[in-house]
This record gives sequence, C-alpha cells and structure tokens, in this order.
Amino acid sequence: MLKLHTQEEWIERAKAVLPAGGFGNFDPGIIIGRGEGSRVWDEDGKEYVDYLIGSGPMLLGHGHPEVLEAVLEQLPRGMTFFTNNTAGIELAEEICRAVTCADQVRYVTSGGEADMYAIRLARAFTGRNKIMKFEGGYHGMSAEAQMSLAPAARVNFPQAVPDSAGIPDAVRAQMLIAPFNDLEFARSLIAEHHKEIAAIIVEPLQRIVPPVPGFLEGLRDLCTAHGIVLIFDEIVTGFRLDYGGAQERYGVVPDLCTLGKIIGGGFPLAAVAGRSDIMAHFDKSKVGADKWLMQLGTLSGNPVAAIAGLKTMEILRREGTYDHLRSLGHQLMNMQAEALNAAGIAHQIVGDPTLFDVLFTDKTIRTYRDTQDADTSMSASYNKVLREDGVFKSSGKMYPCLALTRDDLDLTRAAVERAVSEGLHNK
Repeated sequence: MLKLHTQEEWIERAKAVLPAGGFGNFDPGIIIGRGEGSRVWDEDGKEYVDYLIGSGPMLLGHGHPEVLEAVLEQLPRGMTFFTNNTAGIELAEEICRAVTCADQVRYVTSGGEADMYAIRLARAFTGRNKIMKFEGGYHGMSAEAQMSLAPAARVNFPQAVPDSAGIPDAVRAQMLIAPFNDLEFARSLIAEHHKEIAAIIVEPLQRIVPPVPGFLEGLRDLCTAHGIVLIFDEIVTGFRLDYGGAQERYGVVPDLCTLGKIIGGGFPLAAVAGRSDIMAHFDKSKVGADKWLMQLGTLSGNPVAAIAGLKTMEILRREGTYDHLRSLGHQLMNMQAEALNAAGIAHQIVGDPTLFDVLFTDKTIRTYRDTQDADTSMSASYNKVLREDGVFKSSGKMYPCLALTRDDLDLTRAAVERAVSEGLHNK
C-alpha cells in the first residue's frame, strides 16, 4: 500500500493539535496504521507481534472474521439509538449468566466511567462517603480513582496522594489508601473507619500483582461484617482470567464488579454489574428520588459494541479456549525466564499467564512499592530491544492473545534472547 505520509510526518502533525502529541494513552512516538490477527503495522510499514492488543480488548486478535461478520450485519441496521436494543439486552443476559455477582447490569462507555458509577452506587446504597482503595490500583480517571494510583512520594498509609492536578482537597479527605495484599492493615483501617466506609474497590489482580492466599477472602469477610460494598474492578480481568473473570478464578464474589474491554469486542462498552438490591438505586421507582442514582450516556449499550461483545464471548465459550490462552501465556513466561536465568539476571515474572510482565528484581512482589523497587532502567532497555525486533508491548504488561501463532512465538523468543544478550549486557 502506497503511504502518502511517513510516521515521522504524522508524529509532527499530532504535536500541533494534540497536547503532548498524543491521546494520553501510549507512547506518541509510534503511530499504528492497522492490525490483523496477532500483528500490527506502524505508519512506516514496520510489522510487530502485538502484545498490547489495544490494552486488553482484542483477546481474539485484530479483525477476527466472525466478529467482523457480526458487526457488518449490524451496521446497516443502525449504529446507535439511545434506546434499549436487543443486542444490549442479550449481552446483559450473558453477563449475568457468566459473572457470579451479576444479578443486573447497567451499561456505560468506558471502564473509568464504570468505576466512577460503582463508587457512587456504593455511596447511594450505604449512605456513607469514604472509599478505601489500594495504592497502585488503577480505577480510571475519576477524582477518587486518581488518588495514589502511581504516587512518587511514599507517604504514610492511609493518606491519599493525588496523581493529577485539578482535584479538590475534599476528595482526598474521603479516600483511605492501603497497601495491596496486607490484610492486617486493611483490618485495622476498617476497624477504625467502618462506620464511614461505603466501599472497598480493588483490582483482584492489581495491575500484574496477584493476590496472596486469603487476601481477597479476608476483604470479603470484612465487608460482609461491616456492611461495606466490595467492588471488584474487573475491567481487565473480566473474561480474561476465566470466562467468569477473577471472581471465578479466585472463588471470591464481590457485591459489585465493573467490566469493560472484552465485553465490547474492541468497541467502546463497559458496565457495572452486581446485586439487585444495590443496582436498584438506578431505578427511581424502587428507591425514590432521594436515593436514586442518575446515570445516562449517549452510547451506553451501543448495539454495534454489544454485537461485537456477544460474538467475542461466544467464541470464548468454546471448549479449550482458556486452556489454549494459558498455554500461550506459559510459553511466553517460560521463554523469558529461561533466557534471563541463563544470563544470571535477577528477575521476577509477575502476574497470571493471561497477563504478566518481567520485573528486574530479586524481591518477591506483593505490593505497588515492591514493583517500584524493581530496576526500571533495565526494563526500559529490555523493552526497547523487544520493540526494535518487532515485539510490541507496553512498558508494564504483556497481554497474550488467542491469535498468536508458532511464528509469533519464535519471533518473540529471538527478540527476548537478543534483549537479554545485548540490551541487558551492560546493566
């Protein structure tokens, strides 16, 4: 295909019209032009094996033919209506079948929006204001979520550190921050503040850090004992760790969960799901005007996104799908461990086979602060060589997708071996 503009030209054009030259999501120094299966191509035509996969939604790979067929059938029937539609209803039914905590579903457009509404819903249900979250946990871009997501300063818990300008101090006063995987600290914090805490919001797999045995179970027990709403942020883990998400994988059921990414099949769609008595606060006729939570959005329950999500989930239900995904993840984990072990480089491969990364440290990773103690310069060198050799990933995650082939794995192995032998040899 003839390219009328180089990638460098596109980067310069972006600098003129976009703050910091980008969308705010990813390195603005690369412009992706297209994706197909497990591969993407930048605007100069360089080809990569894609382990970013849109930050998670493209679990089947780019342009899966069955998803494309379903979307193309829907497009001439209508792209959006701002009303109920059959695809959105069917998708809600399937989410309720698949996700243990889900009695009902309310759609929004983005995961951050879902987290914002889940927090607001917990406040409406309990009549309390404080929210407990864990340092390093990502819950979108709301004022509450932008507390201690990636703090540079190590302040004493439970003090919250704003990650962004423009957030009133009053928000910080309503947030309690705890270290992930420290159940004893959580217990002591709840003992002191339980009458004020509306919700605990947690990524059951925090970014890539797994929960230690008993941690999620302990949070569940504490929330039950004190009438606190337990929210699992399953934007990333939903339909990835298992078809029923982290709550199926770990066997712990929250009161509410948030879903996104995979349920839209690559289109903008997210949801809050949970217990019917809590979800009733979206229904004015059940709770009255004073306890009603107003929520609406132009594209909520968009039929094209719902169709793409339904087809994606149908494919994920097929026998052996998750076994295959985990096998791919294990192969990627093992090839990196083998190369790094052979070179005698201290490292930890942290996460789940469906979502993980390499951290350059000999320390066991249990908390956000543990991840910050890893050698970031080694990670940067390692990831730089991987990208040079056609492996496309974020600086902090590797997402396997089901479209990966043997050629993809072989290319990745060669890139890993060079990243270890050349990218890390002076480190």
